[in-house]
Amino acid sequence: MKKLGIVYFSATGTTKALAKAIEEGANEIENTQVRLFPIGKEQLVDGRFVDLAVLSKLGECDAIVFGSPTYMGGVASQFKAFADATSELWCEQLWANKLAAGFTCGSALNGDQSSTLYYMITLACQHGMLWVSVDAAHGYTKKNINRLGSQLGVVAQTTSESLHEIDLATAHYLGKRIAGLLNEKTRVPLLHDE
Repeated sequence: MKKLGIVYFSATGTTKALAKAIEEGANEIENTQVRLFPIGKEQLVDGRFVDLAVLSKLGECDAIVFGSPTYMGGVASQFKAFADATSELWCEQLWANKLAAGFTCGSALNGDQSSTLYYMITLACQHGMLWVSVDAAHGYTKKNINRLGSQLGVVAQTTSESLHEIDLATAHYLGKRIAGLLNEKTRVPLLHDE
């Protein structure tokens, strides 16, 4: 059984909805066990992430998907506190060769969400992880996933608590893609291929 961890911070529920869509997509691939790890205020003490049990459980995963809303052009401070806490793992490269991916949400069409994903990519590379992108070009699938055109990861945009159905479909697809790669499939069919 391959293990996929999704660690994320969500203030309004939109990032959580993306995490759930990724989970649902990954669960469509046999031999995949998915676990959600929401970052909550009880895990933060004096601005530091202190839940070492979560770090241990993520260490057991074969892939980790990172999620955070985009605040002021970057990850939320709660997610950054989690990332900083992984430095002890970095010293020994304990996450090396795990698959990684990311997702974010912002209120503007171009609210510098790519900066958030670049941060997550840098975090993954610091750990020696292998980044999984969204391999669906904007506008080239029948169901038109990836409406905002980010190849780096899932980018969603909303000014309310509900997400665009295409953004959720893109998250679902990324979950299916990373679980497929975990289970040694070279490519999961695009939505229009199914």
